[in-house]
Amino acid sequence: MLLSGCAAPEVLEPRAGTVPSGVDLSGDWLIHTDQRDDERRLRQAISRTDGVDERELYGRPSGRNTEGRSSRSRSKAKGGLVFVFLETGAALKVSQTEYGLFISFDRAVVEEYRFGEYRIVSVGEVQAQRATGWDGDKLVVDTLGRNGMKMTETYQLINEGATLERSITLRSKEGEQETIVQLFERRES
Repeated sequence: MLLSGCAAPEVLEPRAGTVPSGVDLSGDWLIHTDQRDDERRLRQAISRTDGVDERELYGRPSGRNTEGRSSRSRSKAKGGLVFVFLETGAALKVSQTEYGLFISFDRAVVEEYRFGEYRIVSVGEVQAQRATGWDGDKLVVDTLGRNGMKMTETYQLINEGATLERSITLRSKEGEQETIVQLFERRES
């Protein structure tokens, strides 16, 4: 127990920055899985991996602690917030260059992933480490929050390039994992 408290915080390592030969994720893609079910499962996965005990958040306040802060606000502050970096959509427009990938989710939000890059990303006051690159023919995007919650997204072509598979894995700081797989079919032009 003593050793786990002294462990160094996890640091993401950069991944390969060179696009594998013949791999191009570009295209217009429409979701093939049930989007509402995917969103429900993502909310449940976030709830199970964010490190927040919802009973404390939504239950009756249990009073104040010695610092004058309620136990509710203390537990919320301990939670992982890496999921704020998650974008979803039913229609993806993917553009790939030699150096990066651009994904437009429902024409509303565009994410840019530069191959082989490690950087700090932020949404408001929430910051996280991000490492993006290739593991074989899969593009892997790791996002690690300050409190140890990690999100790993992978993108790969399956079914001879007719399907784009997106896997989203959320991991709590204790190592509990939940994975959601979304399938997108290439939209005919």
